[in-house]
Amino acid sequence: MAERLDEPLLEESVSPDLKQTPLNALHRERGAKLVPFAGYEMPVQFEGIIAEHQHTRARASLFDVSHMGQATLAGEDAAAALETLVPGDILNLAQGRTRYTLLTNEAGGIVDDLMVTRQADHLYLVFNASRKEKDLALIGAGVEGRARLGELKDRALLALQGPQAAAVLARLAPDCAGMAFMSARTLNIGGVPCLTTRSGYTGEDGFEISVPAESAEQTARALLDEPEVKPAGLGARDTLRLEAGLCLYGNDIDETTTPVEAALSWTIAKRRRAEGGFPGAGLILEQLAHGVARRRVGLLPDGKAPVRAHASITNRDGAPIGEVTSGGYGPSMGHPVAMGYVETDHAGAEQPVTFMVRGKPLPGRIRDLPFVAHRYYKP
Repeated sequence: MAERLDEPLLEESVSPDLKQTPLNALHRERGAKLVPFAGYEMPVQFEGIIAEHQHTRARASLFDVSHMGQATLAGEDAAAALETLVPGDILNLAQGRTRYTLLTNEAGGIVDDLMVTRQADHLYLVFNASRKEKDLALIGAGVEGRARLGELKDRALLALQGPQAAAVLARLAPDCAGMAFMSARTLNIGGVPCLTTRSGYTGEDGFEISVPAESAEQTARALLDEPEVKPAGLGARDTLRLEAGLCLYGNDIDETTTPVEAALSWTIAKRRRAEGGFPGAGLILEQLAHGVARRRVGLLPDGKAPVRAHASITNRDGAPIGEVTSGGYGPSMGHPVAMGYVETDHAGAEQPVTFMVRGKPLPGRIRDLPFVAHRYYKP
C-alpha cells in the first residue's frame, strides 16, 4: 500500500514548507535525491532506481516510509466499530496478527487501503500519507463513542525488504525468527523496542518496523551497518510493487473503484459477505454475486517502450476497452509492465490489446498478476 508516484515526485526543487522524516539527515548523508512527495521531503533514490530494485530482489534494502500514517484504535468495542468502516474481518483478527483491508464509501469506492494489527489492548493502523487527514477524520467520526482513535505522531516507520531481510534482522533481534507473514511482535532492535510486522510492499519477504522517532536514526544505522543492506528510495519501491501486482492508491484504486473491480475481493471476509454492515455493502455484494463490467489486470507491452498511466487500451479492432493505471519498466522482467482496467469480456490472460501512447498504437497483451511471484514467508 502506498500512494501516487508521478511527475511531481521528480521535481528538483524542494519547498521549505515540506515536512521531514526523522531520517532526513541520514538520507542527506547517504547522498539521497530528495523530492517532494505527499507533503514530505522524501528520498526517491540513492544509488539509482534500477540498482536499488535489483538489490532488494537479491539481498535486502531499507526504505524510509515514515510519511505513512500510524494510529491506534483502543476500547473494548474497537474491532466492531472499525468493521462499520471496512469489509475485513477485524473481530476475529488474532492477537499479534496483521490484516490488509479497505476503507470504503457508500458508493462502494475505496477511500484508502490500510493495515490493521491486533495488539493486547488496541488495534494498530497504518495508512497512506496522502490520505492521512481524510482517514483520521473518517475513522474518528465513524467510531465516536465506541473507540478512541489516537494518531502516532512520534513514530517513524522503516521497511526492511528482500530475501535476506530475516537473516539481517535476526542478528539484531533473534525473536523475529519465528514470525510468519502478516504477524506482529515487539522486537528489541539494537536496544530499541519496535513494533514489527512481517509485511511490506515489494512482494519480497520483509518487515515493517515502527520505531520511536527519536530512535529512528539509531535503528536505521544499525540495519544499514549489516553488509547485506543498502538504502532504497520511493522509485524502487514503486517498480517493486508494480512487478508484484500491488495497488497504488490514487492510480490503481480510488474512491471510484470498488474492491471487486480492483481484484481485491479476497479482502472481503466470508462473514462480512453474509452480514454486510460496511459502507457500500449493497453494491459490493451485488458485484460479488453478479460480476463487474471492468476489472484490474496485468498488462505486458510488446517491445521496449513503456506505457504509462492514462494511456487508453483498445482491442485489436481499435475499439476502446480500458485504461492503463500504472506502468513503467520492470527491472526484474527486463521489459515494460503495466496494470489497468479493461472490460471484463476482454480481461482473459494472453488476450491481445493495443495501447495508445501519444497517438501511436503499441501492441501488447493481458497478463496474469503478479509479474514476479511473491516470496512472503509462510511456514
